[in-house]
Amino acid sequence: MKNILIVFLLACSVIGAVSLPHSAMASAPALAYVSGEAQHASADEEKDKVTEYTEIDQGEAAHHEAPAWMVIPFVVLLLMIATGPLFYEKFWHHNYPKVAVGLATVVVLYYLFVIHNTHAPVHALAEYVQFIALIGSLYIASGGIMIKVDKPGIPMTNVMLLLLGAVISNLIGTTGASMLLIRPFIRLNKGRVRPYHIVFFIFMVSNVGGALTPIGDPPLFLGFLKGVPFGWTLVHNLIPWVVALLVLAAIFYVFDTKNKAQDSDTAEYSGKISLVGTKNFLWLIVIIIAVFIDPNVFEWVPGIEYDGAKISFVRELIMGVAAICSYKFASKEALSGNEFNFEPIREVAFIFIGIFGTMMPALELVGAFAASDAGVQLITHNTLYWGTGFLSGFLDNAPTYLNFLAAAMASQGASISNPAEVSAFAAGAEQFTASVLQLRAISIGAVFFGAMTYIGNGPNFMVRSIAEQSGVKMPSFFAYITRYSLPILVPVLVLTWLFFFAFV
Repeated sequence: MKNILIVFLLACSVIGAVSLPHSAMASAPALAYVSGEAQHASADEEKDKVTEYTEIDQGEAAHHEAPAWMVIPFVVLLLMIATGPLFYEKFWHHNYPKVAVGLATVVVLYYLFVIHNTHAPVHALAEYVQFIALIGSLYIASGGIMIKVDKPGIPMTNVMLLLLGAVISNLIGTTGASMLLIRPFIRLNKGRVRPYHIVFFIFMVSNVGGALTPIGDPPLFLGFLKGVPFGWTLVHNLIPWVVALLVLAAIFYVFDTKNKAQDSDTAEYSGKISLVGTKNFLWLIVIIIAVFIDPNVFEWVPGIEYDGAKISFVRELIMGVAAICSYKFASKEALSGNEFNFEPIREVAFIFIGIFGTMMPALELVGAFAASDAGVQLITHNTLYWGTGFLSGFLDNAPTYLNFLAAAMASQGASISNPAEVSAFAAGAEQFTASVLQLRAISIGAVFFGAMTYIGNGPNFMVRSIAEQSGVKMPSFFAYITRYSLPILVPVLVLTWLFFFAFV
């Protein structure tokens, strides 16, 4: 708990201490940070402002963008995440915080003192604080709720729990649903739990399940804040969501029916389901409500002015207080029954410091290409689906979503910083071509592909960590990809593309 609070408070302090001059973002998708004044201008004025800021950014970009070789720290971090637990487990377990923070520090210092770019590090830090505040508070609050399922772990019961978790993901987020259900899921299958149980849980509950609402997954929430209507994802993602989940559920059922461990189970079950620590649901509600307290949506909410927008801190403070209170007043029985501890969220906090800190050059390269003439010509719903998806599996899916949405809108003369234009883009207004399909491809790609690796989405790491603490020997980074993502998830992703994008 102490480590997480130190990281959270340190990040907040750094944001508040940074000098905040009003100038344009130096990273490639600069349209995402044009002046907030432009949001209230007429259509013609907005175009002039976007052009003005774009020209400024293009002029500065030559001096302030990192060279391509600066992606090396990010690649090194990914390789160490993949190989550390497999080849040098003891070193990695004791030193991963130092490795992650050290590599991030190298990149941040290069930005600050070599290319004199303060904007990318400040935005990365702000996004990290928002990320860790949300998943950390949901992790802690849900840890005080214990679900007792006195049923045998049979395939159909497991399928129903996974599908229920996918639905709940849209109400309390993939992190909240994952932390609420992963322990009951493991207890339900006591004596027969295998790695595939956890992997399918990651596929269905921690990722694909959260595709229907902005609450479900961070990239969709960022889209909502930019101007995508709240109900848009439910309307446009529902059918792909149903198809993907049903296919995954069918595959899981086949796997689970071959698990004969339940045949030797002679225990008697009452069939009852009970809850311990229900008062923590109130703290979950507080956290979910806090999600919408954004200074860029509500002018009365205080925020730190930067690059024409406001960086939130009130929302994060509310989440932090709710997390502390939910832990302090949680049911001891629930905490004990869940074997609750802070190691999973500690691991996520440090690993993602490294990811957010080192991925800035990688995102710049992606954004620069997407904004180039060659990149614009390649922007279609098909390339957006695979491009957003693939990078969401290895980068954090929230900034990847924003980069590709900014590029898609820029290719049609629109700005992601103008809520009215984002809303029109989502609605498929006549000035745009195939914009609904493009946004659907970006949304589905960002959410579904987050299950490709352990680092694709925040809950993945925590679920794996909890499973390992419960005695489940989880596959390594590479084994996860080769044994499960490539042979199981990728065909589902291809099927989704064939059904909903390839021939449209």
